[in-house]
Amino acid sequence: MTICINLMNSRPPLRRASLDTSPPIDGVEEGREIIPAGALLLPPEGGEVAPRSSDGVGEAVRETRSRRKIGTTQRARKLRQAGNQAKALLWLELKARKLGGYRFTRQFSIGPFFADFACREKWLVVEVDGHQHADSSYDRRRDDFMRAQGYSILRLWSHDVLKHRTSVCETILATLDGRLAENIAVSDLRFVFTSRSLDSISSKTDLSL
Repeated sequence: MTICINLMNSRPPLRRASLDTSPPIDGVEEGREIIPAGALLLPPEGGEVAPRSSDGVGEAVRETRSRRKIGTTQRARKLRQAGNQAKALLWLELKARKLGGYRFTRQFSIGPFFADFACREKWLVVEVDGHQHADSSYDRRRDDFMRAQGYSILRLWSHDVLKHRTSVCETILATLDGRLAENIAVSDLRFVFTSRSLDSISSKTDLSL
């Protein structure tokens, strides 16, 4: 069952995580865009557009399509780079038990899939998605498989990680502390909850690895 709620009114109170997280990056205020202007713009690929023939019709169509393809490629690369930067930034907050003392593993293998971040102690997977992942059937298959293995999945937008780092960490901490214990699907996050007994798991899995 998936429950849609308004986070402003219904989200459980979140404990401040500022003491458990790194301070804002030097020169960057919380809530400000950290990507330097133009840093993610990439030069177009491919060669020059062929000269037009006497009528110019066929060449004009090909030129329009070529420009459209270049623009699409640039946008896709920009989104991928922003997603990678968001994951790197979030890892700075999660590594070395910096968030509430919980241990996270990066790129953790679960069957044929790799989770962005996983806390095996709490059986929680944290995924950072770009907008190209919105309502992705592949991500739904990943979620179904990981849930079948006993993991809860928290999906966050890379945009929120880049601009609202403290709030993101507070949400992760609330999930780890058990303050989110039901399915949630709202505009800025998606949480798929799995109830599983750690006692029965620990008899089969070494969590100390």
